[in-house]
Formats: sequence, C-alpha cells, structure tokens
Amino acid sequence: MRASHGSNLGRAARKLRAVTSPAKARTGNKPERHRRPIETRRALIEAAARIFNSDGFHGTDSNRIAREAGYAPGTFYVHFADKLAIFLEVYEHWVSAEWASIELILKSGGTARSIRRRLSRAVLEHHRKWRTFRASLRALSATDDRVRAARIDSRDRQIETMTRLIRARNTAVPSRARMLAQLLIAEALFDAVAEGDAKSLGVGEDEIVRLVEESSRELLP
Repeated sequence: MRASHGSNLGRAARKLRAVTSPAKARTGNKPERHRRPIETRRALIEAAARIFNSDGFHGTDSNRIAREAGYAPGTFYVHFADKLAIFLEVYEHWVSAEWASIELILKSGGTARSIRRRLSRAVLEHHRKWRTFRASLRALSATDDRVRAARIDSRDRQIETMTRLIRARNTAVPSRARMLAQLLIAEALFDAVAEGDAKSLGVGEDEIVRLVEESSRELLP
C-alpha cells in the first residue's frame, strides 16, 4: 500500500477478519433495506469474500452474493457494475489486511530473525485461509486485463509499503527488483503450501518457511 494509505490498514484487517467469522454469515436472511449505503456496500463485500473463498469466482453470481448479504438481487447493481468489480474490491481488502498484519509484526519488536519467522508464518496462514480466493485471482490474472492491472497496481503499492517499513527500521532499502523478487518468491511458495502442492511433492511446510525466511534476510538483516 502507499504510505498515505497506512492509516487504513488496521480498519481493512478488522473488516477481513469479520468476513471469516461464522457469526457474520447471513445466508437465508431477509433483505434489510433500512441499512445505509455504506453498510450495504460493506455487507455485499463481506458476503462476496465468503463466497469467492468457498466456491471461487466462477462458482457464484451477483444474485447469490446479494442474497447472502441479506438483500434483494437488484441491490447488488446499485453498488457494483458487475461481479468482477466486487471481486476486485475483495482483493483490495485482502491485500490491505495482509499488510496490516505485516506492519504489526514489524512494529512488535524482537530480533530480525524472530521477525522474519513470524512474518513468514503470518503470511503463510493468510494464504492458507484464502487459498480458494487466491486460486481465482491467479486464474483471472491470466485472462482478464482488469484483474491483471489491479494486481500490478497492488504489487507496486506493496513495494512502496515495503520501502516505507524498511526505512522506519533504519536499515538500507534494497533495490526495487530485490523487493519484487521477494514478493513473488513468498507468494508462489506459500500458495504451493496452502494448496497442498508442496506436500504432494514431498516438501515439508517448515522447509518452505525456512527458505522464505532466508530469502528475506537482505530485506530484514
């Protein structure tokens, strides 16, 4: 995220945690037309996140998302142009939540080694929790220009956030290429663990985490 968006990270993390809470599920609820527009939009995003992460992008439609949020199907199009628009909104919240947790760990103190270990574990768990959503994200990035553009913009903002957080620790900022490489390495390896590919290939989770920790040493010496 851009530095100017840093204050929004905590709120985004709380919203995404609420999405995963069983108590928030609204399946079967009657439409609640008394809600304000901001609350309606938030409810739609939370419902979409749950469904995308359980059934994937192609496993649902806008009508189901609206009903899951507690609204009539037509309410969806008051707030979003199409299903892809809300998918991209969910992605934005997902990234913000991930980086909010990263920032909290970096500010929590400890040795560089312990911070690298906690960061690796936290990001892995985030990928594991949202593995179905991320599978849809990767597939859509290969075929849809809007998703690809959103992902590139997100990576750019992640690199800016990394730069800001590293500077705050008073350590040298690596090159942009090095930071991008670390993002891609961690993403690919943690997705492989989350989806079971690493295990199927005889590679243990602890070994993957250790490799990511080692590769991040230049960023957090």
